[in-house]
Amino acid sequence: MLWMQLRPFESPRVLGRTGLEVGAIGLGSSYGVGGADIERAFERGVRLFLWGSRRRPKFAEGVRALAPRRAEMVVGIQSYTRVGSLMKPFVTKALKSLGRTTSISSASRGWNDLPSRRILDAAMKLRDQGLVRQLMVSCHHRPSFQTFLGEPAYAAWMLRYNAAHPGAERDVFPHMPTDEAARPGVVAFTATRWGSLVDPANTPAGEPTPRASDCYRFALTNPFVDVVLAGPRDGAELDEALAAIDRGPMSDDELAWMKRVGAAVRKPTQERTLGVADRLSGLCRKQPPQLTG
Repeated sequence: MLWMQLRPFESPRVLGRTGLEVGAIGLGSSYGVGGADIERAFERGVRLFLWGSRRRPKFAEGVRALAPRRAEMVVGIQSYTRVGSLMKPFVTKALKSLGRTTSISSASRGWNDLPSRRILDAAMKLRDQGLVRQLMVSCHHRPSFQTFLGEPAYAAWMLRYNAAHPGAERDVFPHMPTDEAARPGVVAFTATRWGSLVDPANTPAGEPTPRASDCYRFALTNPFVDVVLAGPRDGAELDEALAAIDRGPMSDDELAWMKRVGAAVRKPTQERTLGVADRLSGLCRKQPPQLTG
């Protein structure tokens, strides 16, 4: 799979066929980082700023402070609407909050199948009007991305990829075009698996506990991943995310270590899921046969 040459994390990275230059780390608005830390992250090469599920005023404040350099920024606006006519007012309100007149990238979030034609048409109309530059789709159901390949309007994808959930290596990446200029850009999220990968309580005996920067490095070492989204709560967590840039790609030994930790973190979840399934199966077996007319 590692047929492409690994890219150093500190260099500009092109977000697939969008042609947009981004840094290795992107920042989401949901967790608390904002203000001067946003400006500091920009100076370190962060270019993707996602106005996500929770839209915190301090995050917007930091983005607005970068207005003189807005041409260098990639701003993503997430939309969850299933009503096409609501997309434009949602996007324009977000742009006003961020002090911008145009958005570089708009994210259509939470789809497990190709969005309806009316939703796609509404998004494409915003692009034609110049309110957004590119369209991006986000999804947790990995097999659906093969369907998204058939819709060229989505120039970038957001997907879950971390050491505990490496299934994109099987379900997504092998199906992507090998030509970087033709493939969708990839933004990976939940790199720390909501903190469970960096929790010593989850680390198997005899293994070091990963740092957050290790989790970002794991995802970025995959040649199909252009950007990893980070959600730091404060300046210290931002520093740890940015440390991934300095530390660079992982070695084969480091990748193997991360996958061992990831498998251990994932196992309790699988066992809980199987346990529930077994109990439900047992209940079903105890039910009397159903009559049909």
